[in-house]
Amino acid sequence: MAYSSHSPSNPTPEPLPGPRASEASISKQLEARIRRQSKAYPERVFTPSDFSDLGSPHSVGMALMRLVRTGALRHLARGLYDVPRTHPLLGELLPTAEAIAQALARRDGATLLPMEAMAANLLGLSEQVPAKAVFLTDGPDRLVTIGPLTVQLRQRPVKQVSKPAPTSSLVFAALRSLGKEHVSLERVSHLQETLSAKDRKRLMKDLPLAPAWMHPFLRHIAGEKP
Repeated sequence: MAYSSHSPSNPTPEPLPGPRASEASISKQLEARIRRQSKAYPERVFTPSDFSDLGSPHSVGMALMRLVRTGALRHLARGLYDVPRTHPLLGELLPTAEAIAQALARRDGATLLPMEAMAANLLGLSEQVPAKAVFLTDGPDRLVTIGPLTVQLRQRPVKQVSKPAPTSSLVFAALRSLGKEHVSLERVSHLQETLSAKDRKRLMKDLPLAPAWMHPFLRHIAGEKP
């Protein structure tokens, strides 16, 4: 039914909600989610796919751009954002390689596994930080450079990436990085405390998937009696 602008007897219709109202609602929800998640995990990196349930790709993209313009969000690379953080001495902080890789894997719906050198560093078995952070994935190859940080995802068959539990895979990769000649019970002892009881138990379940030379070290980490 059409309303005539010349008919005073007809009440003025309420304006229908349009795209602007919808986009404002999306922006509000998106900002609240970013605030909540970055409070729990300050280094978290976001992608538009993290907000696909809130609206269309265009609406989400516009909301992200508005937050970038106001300085509430930082555009790191194509499709990657984080909440800016600064240190009184170091200045502007970049997200970790792991946070960037996790964001890429979430976007691709892929499994992620750090390569040997990266795994050793993450578990505290090596202080050497790789110049390029390389992760295996069952998703597509990716290469992202943000400032001095380069993160690469290398595609591997699913069975090579996701067969053992993620933490078990991480431990296996770390020990491979150190090499058979340089691993010792003393060097891996701290993992008895760093890994949860659940992860140590799973380590024993995944033991057959590891090379035989690792077995004594994995049993030691799991707290198994020799």
